[in-house]
Amino acid sequence: MTALAHERPETMPETRTESEPTPSPTPSVPELDEVLLQAWKAMELPEGYRAEIIEGAIEVSPTGRYSHGQIINLLRDDLVLFLKDGDFAARSDFNVIHKGSAWIPDLFVVPRDTERYVTADGLGISAAAVRLVVEVVSPGKRNQDRDRVKKRREYARASIPVYVIIDDYDDRGTVTVLTEPRPEKADWVGVHRVSYGTEVTIPEGPAKGFAITEAITGPARPGK
Repeated sequence: MTALAHERPETMPETRTESEPTPSPTPSVPELDEVLLQAWKAMELPEGYRAEIIEGAIEVSPTGRYSHGQIINLLRDDLVLFLKDGDFAARSDFNVIHKGSAWIPDLFVVPRDTERYVTADGLGISAAAVRLVVEVVSPGKRNQDRDRVKKRREYARASIPVYVIIDDYDDRGTVTVLTEPRPEKADWVGVHRVSYGTEVTIPEGPAKGFAITEAITGPARPGK
């Protein structure tokens, strides 16, 4: 659900007598971003929920169901082995910060030494550290729109080099690998989408050559 959002204020004409006080200046967008960030920091959620700031709104979502967690864990296990001798590692369960946004990706790849990327308040790491990000889509239109649309734009704006979407709910299951982000357009040049059961390989970055296979996603879902 959306807990708190802000939009760029519209200017409204009004009449005012000389005796009325001059209204305070409308807060700027950066100031509103800071208010939103402070509200996010102050949130206390029940166990099993998480909050992110996505496109100017705080969104609260529950922990994923078993199938969601299973794909993430299988993927992370394989990525850990793939990256074990290098300078990068697979991580999850902490905040990635970019300007006024704060995300908790299902899985991402960052340098093993992330100290220089930790934010000043210690709440997470800068998106500049992230070389690859993965989201596993959950059921429900709001969840699907978040990963397929909103986070697709957000991760492009942050210039994260590779975004992988694993989606049980697209046709009979698909894996989409997005590359070549265009921050100014909030979109990607490279889009490679395959069905479950078809191997897809990460084309660049520290995870280059890593294959997402049926062993991770499971087979194609039964026809609808």
